[in-house]
Amino acid sequence: MADTIHIELVSQEKKVFEEKNASMVLVPAEEGIMGILPNHAPTIAALGFGELIVRKGNAEERFAVFGGVVDVRPGKVVVLAELAQSSYAIDIEAAEKARANAEKLLREGLPPEANRDATLALRRANLELQISRNMRQRSPVLRILDSDDPA
Repeated sequence: MADTIHIELVSQEKKVFEEKNASMVLVPAEEGIMGILPNHAPTIAALGFGELIVRKGNAEERFAVFGGVVDVRPGKVVVLAELAQSSYAIDIEAAEKARANAEKLLREGLPPEANRDATLALRRANLELQISRNMRQRSPVLRILDSDDPA
């Protein structure tokens, strides 16, 4: 397919997603959202916490990503995320419980090493809940189905 870009999203555990013919990728870099189109200039950037969006025509996939790096080449984007999760796999109930638990721990006061973990857990839960809210509020969007997807 002409004018497309190959995207691979890999976490520490596994390859989360791959699409060989994406039309655009939006990456939550630490400096802000980075839009990547085919033939983008080579770039390496640090990932922040945020929503990664892969578009292929009118279809799209969304992922919560938590830190890592993105390596952009003219025909390929490789996202190496510390953690990555499909927006369709977010467990809202678990995210709400994690947020409540992290907020409770932070209110009670923690030693510095535990405070960082609780703060990161709170950020992750808030991001997952925000992405879930965004997905519910949007009109139906066609989904890119990965060949490894059971759906």
